[in-house]
Amino acid sequence: MGRQSLYTEEFRKDAVALYRAADGKRTYADVAADVGVSGETLRTWVRKDTAARNARSQDRSTGADGTEADELARLRAENARLRGAEKEWQLEREILRRAAAYFAKEVK
Repeated sequence: MGRQSLYTEEFRKDAVALYRAADGKRTYADVAADVGVSGETLRTWVRKDTAARNARSQDRSTGADGTEADELARLRAENARLRGAEKEWQLEREILRRAAAYFAKEVK
């Protein structure tokens, strides 16, 4: 079991945000000196934050519950369902168009 950090999660997030806001114009050491930590500590926080962002991004792209193959199968099934529904809507629209044309003739 590791020791408890001296810095709060909020402090770490703020330090990482400050480094990212510099957009590569400042080094880890420069930003770290501003917030009172070592450059290596800040570098570790940035790496962990990047890994967490990538994991969240990966979870969203795979559906968080399964593999990419599962997500692909789900999307294909949904696509087939939507195409079927679209065909129904097109048929309904055509029927309504014909009915409107018929009734338009009757009104004249």
